[in-house]
Amino acid sequence: MKLSIITVNLNNREGLQRTIDSVICQTFRDFEWIVIDGGSTDGSRELIEQYADHIAYWVSEPDKGIYNAMNKGIKVAKGEYLQFLNSGDWIVERTTLERCFSQQFTADVIYGDQYFVYPERKQSSEFPKVLTFKFLLYDSLGHSATFIRRNLFELELYDESLRIVSDWAFFVKMMLSNKEFVKVNEIITCYDTTGISSTNIELQKQEREYVIEKFVPEAIARDYRRMVELDKAWGDLLNNNHVRKVLEYGGKKRTYHKLITFFFMIIGLFDKLLPHNKK
Repeated sequence: MKLSIITVNLNNREGLQRTIDSVICQTFRDFEWIVIDGGSTDGSRELIEQYADHIAYWVSEPDKGIYNAMNKGIKVAKGEYLQFLNSGDWIVERTTLERCFSQQFTADVIYGDQYFVYPERKQSSEFPKVLTFKFLLYDSLGHSATFIRRNLFELELYDESLRIVSDWAFFVKMMLSNKEFVKVNEIITCYDTTGISSTNIELQKQEREYVIEKFVPEAIARDYRRMVELDKAWGDLLNNNHVRKVLEYGGKKRTYHKLITFFFMIIGLFDKLLPHNKK
């Protein structure tokens, strides 16, 4: 079997219906679908029962969090690749999986692009054609828009002590282990931004720092923190009212005005990074 789609859900009947609709209509059929429900009380269980004929395995019982639920799905999955499609997320088109798997892949992780779905808009997110460790430290792949070889989870499952970034931590560890990441040129899923990983930014930062501290070599971690510091200083500079006024003025004038503006920006950036400005 080529693919196992794992859906985890907790009291999100409406979102689960969107996910169901996108899975059962797929023209690609070489997959199994696994649904792990955390003991929902909002009618989700009854909805799962309604579509049980389409589901290879399902359970509805209390769990210890989203990654514990995903690990339950991993343990029963039989597919060569795993896709984690949480309730509320959906596959973009009915032919999406067919197009993805019409190609012959051998990579450890196959990833595509996705839409971020906000309450009032939808925004596409394009990931790099060649994944770098720098990108992964700053950002992450779209979890629902990746297909991960099941045998990678024989090395380790998702870290259940992390509430938000365990999938990102897994990608970091796999890249440090020299696993192969390959991009497929498809927008694979729509990602519901109302989940915990999108709304609890402070916890996300804390967990990312923990992962970097524990798993990333110190030399790389040091460079990463320096880049974050530079980014913050640059952002503060661009938010400065005086700099904005210069930018607005320079944008309306000739090229040399823009060069002067850039010169002042560089001076301001270095000034903020000098030791005498550090707290």
